[in-house]
Amino acid sequence: MVSPVTVVKSEGPKLVPFFKATCVYFVLWLPTSSPSWFSALIKCLPIFCLWVFLLAHGFSFLGARSSARKILAGLIFSALGDAFLIWQEQGYFIHGILMFAITHILYSSAFGMKPLNISAGLLITVVSSLSYFLLYPYLSGPFTYLVGVYIGLIGFMGWRAMAGLQLANDLWTWTKLSSCLGAVLFMVSDLTIAVNKFCFPVPYSRFIIMATYYAAQMLIALSAVECQDVKVARKRI
Repeated sequence: MVSPVTVVKSEGPKLVPFFKATCVYFVLWLPTSSPSWFSALIKCLPIFCLWVFLLAHGFSFLGARSSARKILAGLIFSALGDAFLIWQEQGYFIHGILMFAITHILYSSAFGMKPLNISAGLLITVVSSLSYFLLYPYLSGPFTYLVGVYIGLIGFMGWRAMAGLQLANDLWTWTKLSSCLGAVLFMVSDLTIAVNKFCFPVPYSRFIIMATYYAAQMLIALSAVECQDVKVARKRI
């Protein structure tokens, strides 16, 4: 098993730009009432840094691992979704939903369908159903089905991330745990968005949404490269 110190030494320096960009976003805390290309850039900057994080492992790494390529593609669509949501009050909220729906499809494909883990699927089904039942009375028009479809997609992504978390496997600590925690945080972030937008104001909603979102994306990106580090370490044993 790869130690925490090994992972931090290996991947920590490559994540420094991401942490700096995240700090810039929270320090500037630009008002959402005045959307601009600058505010879109600041919001997307941490995700751009995660592109660089994956690319820093080399094109040969990305070429050899389809899961890493799919996660990189998911991050690209995430940045597009972030940009659209800057102008959500101007009618681009649905565009943002579409971009993130594609992101979840890509992440689900990256996590794969093995192992199946029916129990994790049932748990996610219950959580997703309860979330939709909570939101349903507040939805109208196209959002009645769009939100339902989106919940299904992010729930499926969460299932595939959780399905790989096997405590008996010595790879779970880093690779699988990163993707699982990332998926759960992504679901928390998006549920907070939905409740705040459709149901009632959530205290400190923007902070909760963005903190969980950036953490989720970092963990999912990290899960793509940890596979490489674990395999290299095991070959040295």
